[in-house]
Amino acid sequence: MAKQQTDTRYTWEGTDRKGRRMKGEMAAANETAVRSVLRGQGVAVLRVRKKSELFSFGKGKAITPKDIAILSRQMATMMQAGVPLVQSLDIIGRGDANPKMQDLVSAIKNEVESGTSLSESLAKHPKYFDDLYINLVEAGERSGALEALLDKVATYQEKTEALKAKIKKALVYPASIIVVAFAVTAILLVFVVPQFQSLFQGFGADLPAFTLFVINLSEWAQSNWWLVLGVLALAIWGHKQGRQRSQKYVLLTDKLMLRLPVVGEILVKSAIARYARTLSTMFSAGVPLVDALDSVAGATGNKVYENAVRQMKDDVSTGQPLHLSMGQTEIFTNLAIQMIAIGEESGALDDMSGKVADFYEREVDDAVDALTSLLEPLIISVIGVIVGGLIVAMYLPIFKLGAVVG
Repeated sequence: MAKQQTDTRYTWEGTDRKGRRMKGEMAAANETAVRSVLRGQGVAVLRVRKKSELFSFGKGKAITPKDIAILSRQMATMMQAGVPLVQSLDIIGRGDANPKMQDLVSAIKNEVESGTSLSESLAKHPKYFDDLYINLVEAGERSGALEALLDKVATYQEKTEALKAKIKKALVYPASIIVVAFAVTAILLVFVVPQFQSLFQGFGADLPAFTLFVINLSEWAQSNWWLVLGVLALAIWGHKQGRQRSQKYVLLTDKLMLRLPVVGEILVKSAIARYARTLSTMFSAGVPLVDALDSVAGATGNKVYENAVRQMKDDVSTGQPLHLSMGQTEIFTNLAIQMIAIGEESGALDDMSGKVADFYEREVDDAVDALTSLLEPLIISVIGVIVGGLIVAMYLPIFKLGAVVG
């Protein structure tokens, strides 16, 4: 794989063939590369200056994996239609509405124009193109089938992004129940209950135990709301820091996520689908199995599966069949193991792993849809119980007073 390096942003001034003054910006490895690209475009360079030590794109919304997936599909489509790579990049860059994407595509185009291979150009932007992406493009360049490999990359990214969207949906719904329930409870305790409390002070009678509990809870919430928010903020910050800095913490949280009811099953199917999809894409691109497993490990989206696949790579490198190594991890389903075994025996590992991915992607779709259908009434029920409970607690003294008067 090409060595990754960081570009520098340069500003330049020059004149075109008619002597008209021109200026602009360009990302390149060095000043010589800038002058070389500009000369190739017919520009007489007058001055080149380094703008920044760090490569940064202009204004516009942040570039997302979905943007990269769209870029991949556009490149694949245009090259399959016979449009040369540089021209394809020029058309794509000019047509994108996001200035940051325009800058990124323009930078890649300039690098390719200056004689750099596409894989090396992409490797200069590791924030947007990972090792798996670059390895596939490099394999396409070596085999002379870049158009076909770009199509595989685009299909892989589209399916991966669709799967990620499903998983986010599965995780957002349970979180929404907690957030909405917490918000409704906080509003009632801090703003509504105190109004009833002032009314109860003139009753001159003992309040029901449930009402006293809610009033005491309200008083505590009014006095300590800042503590609750502080603990929540600290917990969120601590979780983010743990995920960024500690592999042990990542492994622990990923293990716990896999054991969650309903959601854990979805995450298992998602990890297997991503494992199989990446394996199919890499193997069909001609990447050797041992090398492919490196990229497959990082694409599973879960540290438990990532560690398992890295162990499988070591096993396979010593001659052990892939399906036997999968079985030893005890985290893959029997169906996935048997289908991979058939693929190995028939010499169609890429095809069978693709079928495994298709199956588990459909399973994730169905499971997320079922979860959504289950949680929608659950959200209503939870909010109803909270609101109803607080209302009952506030009206119990009124009912009691009415009974006494009656």
